[in-house]
Amino acid sequence: MRRLLLAALILLLSHQSVGAQLSYSRGQNISPGYEGWEQNEDGSFNLLFGYMNRNWLEEIDVPIGPDNMLSPGPADQGQPTHFLPRRNRFIFKVPVPADFGDQEMVWTLTTKGVTEYAYASLRTDYRVDNMVIASETGALGAGTSSPETRSNVGPVVRIVGDRVLTARVGQPLTLVVEVTDDGLPRTRRSAASVATADSTAIARADSVAAANSSSDDATADGAEADQQGPRLPPRALRPPSRVTVGKVVGLHLSWFVYRGPEFINPGPEAVAFNPVQVKVWEDTRAAANSPWGPLWIPPELPEDGMWETQVTFAQPGTYVLRARADDGALYHDQDVTVNVTTLLP
Repeated sequence: MRRLLLAALILLLSHQSVGAQLSYSRGQNISPGYEGWEQNEDGSFNLLFGYMNRNWLEEIDVPIGPDNMLSPGPADQGQPTHFLPRRNRFIFKVPVPADFGDQEMVWTLTTKGVTEYAYASLRTDYRVDNMVIASETGALGAGTSSPETRSNVGPVVRIVGDRVLTARVGQPLTLVVEVTDDGLPRTRRSAASVATADSTAIARADSVAAANSSSDDATADGAEADQQGPRLPPRALRPPSRVTVGKVVGLHLSWFVYRGPEFINPGPEAVAFNPVQVKVWEDTRAAANSPWGPLWIPPELPEDGMWETQVTFAQPGTYVLRARADDGALYHDQDVTVNVTTLLP
């Protein structure tokens, strides 16, 4: 009997473990999250919110209203209506007065028929500063710091031109921003070494593939090397070394959709950016163009600090596009509103 009970317990625990590790591409709901609060110089406070979209691929639109609202106060207090995949931290701030006291601000979000809430308060243990943000987003290990990270000042992004623009479906619109930064935190040497190793490995693989394709009697060694593909550097093969999410530091700029119409065909083709933007959500997969991916390398910086991007829309509507300048630890956001019409009157 004891053996049967033990076997049943092991089977139950194994099923629970497998269930806990499941991930989904589509079909799951979004959970709003309260990240903490920061105090302003005038004594008022900002309540910081983010969210967890449990899907790896599906982007979800939730208009302002009963399914996407904050209270007390107006339903619209700057929250997103377009939700990117997976974990998105420190997405928006809600200012509250200095006498907010022990009140709560509640973000209500209903997706996939499930309603969830984020409760924001000024509890002492929710206080956020730059070191907390850097740690939570993955630039630092839990409980670690250095003189460099403590002295880091976040980048500043400035929209060049109008903040309200017009565009037509299918016609590229050019966006220009200026980004200034203090150069901290410095790009890690390991990232540079990974870039060198990757380039060498890929070049080696490409030369092997070219040699194989130019001759019908390629050697067995060459064919085997081509099948194996490029050799990954040792860093990419090591398992994670800390319990917090890891992020490669280095200044970069990313545009993304913050608000928009409910997309007829949601996905990257709905709003296409050129060049392809570095991801602002925690995509931990290798080669995903994400600072949270193990092989990501910060882009080359424009010498004049000006970043130019083109965006093309697949359907009409009013969009809020957000430009985020991120040095890997701290960030700064600015928005533009784009009114998109069809080509025909």
